[in-house]
Amino acid sequence: MSDQSTPAKPAAEALLDAALSHVPFDGWCDATFQAAAADAGVDPGLARALFPRGAVDLALAFHARGDAVMLARLAERDLADLRFRDRVALAVRLRLEAVEDKELVRRGMTLFAMPQHAGDGARAVWGTVDTIWTALGDSSDDVNWYTKRASLSGVYGSVLLYWLGDDSPGHQATWEFLDRRINDVMQIEKFKAQLRDNKLAATLLAGPLAVLGQIRAPRGKGGLPGRTG
Repeated sequence: MSDQSTPAKPAAEALLDAALSHVPFDGWCDATFQAAAADAGVDPGLARALFPRGAVDLALAFHARGDAVMLARLAERDLADLRFRDRVALAVRLRLEAVEDKELVRRGMTLFAMPQHAGDGARAVWGTVDTIWTALGDSSDDVNWYTKRASLSGVYGSVLLYWLGDDSPGHQATWEFLDRRINDVMQIEKFKAQLRDNKLAATLLAGPLAVLGQIRAPRGKGGLPGRTG
């Protein structure tokens, strides 16, 4: 039975909750969206108003929910004694552990592999790594804002794929793979620091570095394009 008086936020949550039982069988598709509306007792018009693109927006809401769970669990941890690279690794691990059913993610990857939705998938991953960096106190406002997020996007994507195929006890193989990938990123950051401290390299790269120095992080949250000046 539909309920047109259902408040918007609870209705959105109810739709997503109802969809999760259908996704492993039907994927993030219109059939799932319609079944979720029926199961949740949400009027089809309200359901479409909440999620204009139907299952695509539901899949993005599911991803955003995982980010929120990760943030909440990260806030409960005492990070004071952890090295920064271990804080990043912990955040990625908590993000993966926020997923209760891998099939929901597999189906999402199938959806966002489609050309018309690839941009949505890329923005979702970028949003996740931006959330991680922001939660860990990143205050960069130059080209490093981009390089940090680009590097972590690569780490997150590769670790996600590894995790989906990992059947080791407690996903231990995934966490070891994650540590190796984080170490790779740390080596890149170390090289960048050495390059900045090298007077000869600084002289040779003065022009390119001056251009890069004009790049600034987006003003708005989650924005992708930068700004100059």
